[in-house]
Amino acid sequence: MKKLRGKVWKFGDHVDTDQIIPAERLTSDNNDKLGTFLFEKVRPDMVDRVGNGDIIVAGRNFGCGSSREHAPRALLQAGIVAVVAESFARIFYRNAINVGLLPVECKVQADEGDVLSIDVDKGRIVNETKGTENEFQPFPPFVQELMDKGGLMAKIKEEKRCTK
Repeated sequence: MKKLRGKVWKFGDHVDTDQIIPAERLTSDNNDKLGTFLFEKVRPDMVDRVGNGDIIVAGRNFGCGSSREHAPRALLQAGIVAVVAESFARIFYRNAINVGLLPVECKVQADEGDVLSIDVDKGRIVNETKGTENEFQPFPPFVQELMDKGGLMAKIKEEKRCTK
């Protein structure tokens, strides 16, 4: 798998999927632009400032709420490549893996704007700004393979191309 490096966007506990992307934005006309509505009701300026490769650091129960996969897709479309949280709502965690968004369960001390490096293979997060390091349980090989391919759908599409 890869190493990631990005700027931190800080959130607290219980960030639900409706905060990530409001339900009224979940129309078929918006599928390719979900990221433009990211956190529009709770942090409307964020979408204009987020950069490709940025990372969210949050508290407990990130992604609670609905079971829609639109929330992790919106994060990816906006440029977020990973969410590091103390814990995740289980359906969000699985949806993140399915769409290729890295969900890392780890308590990390970071402030907004800090720079994190994540070594997925070694299970290590370094806060380059503060000089601190945290460890997390590396993903099993089958999950690493899914993430390397860009998620479940990308893996299935690749396998279909290989069998033709």
